[in-house]
Amino acid sequence: MAADGDVDQRSETQRAIVEATYAALQTHGYADLTIQTIADEFEKSKSLLYYHYDTKDGLLIDVLKDGLDRFATRNAVDPDATPREQLETFLDRSLPATLDDETRAFRLTIFELRSQAPMNEAYREQFARADRLLYETLVEILERGIETGDFRDVDPAYTTDLLLSLTDGGMTRHLVTSDDARVAARDTLDTYVESTLLAD
Repeated sequence: MAADGDVDQRSETQRAIVEATYAALQTHGYADLTIQTIADEFEKSKSLLYYHYDTKDGLLIDVLKDGLDRFATRNAVDPDATPREQLETFLDRSLPATLDDETRAFRLTIFELRSQAPMNEAYREQFARADRLLYETLVEILERGIETGDFRDVDPAYTTDLLLSLTDGGMTRHLVTSDDARVAARDTLDTYVESTLLAD
């Protein structure tokens, strides 16, 4: 699964602004984010922020698209790998057994933007797009694995919904409670895959 190319088409300055906004979000959070806090993280002139982005919301949509495309790219699978290997890669990147500080900070930033989606249609559209990409990728992996005999003859759509709910729920619980929640969710996920999905 590949990103839609928006990130690559941005100018160097726009990419720098997006990175500065990530840094400002991690330092100040969504509620206290302002153009000034972004400018404080930006090495170039503050006037460039206004040149490229008319509003803070416009900038945050670009940041959200960038973040979700990064996540989609990180969840890409090797087309030459077996379906079982592809599934392992997908799940490891969606709900990793270990999580470094940088990755946790990135996911926390996306989670905070996600909390605004119920009230912001533009945000909601971006999350729906990313969810659709993940769903389509996982369905394709399962369909191919059933054909090759790697997986049992399960319903690909139902199983995809279940796996995505487990990975998403596990990561959300981790971000709002503790690391133990992610570990428990990953154990449940692995048990399900081994006992129900993988062929004997």
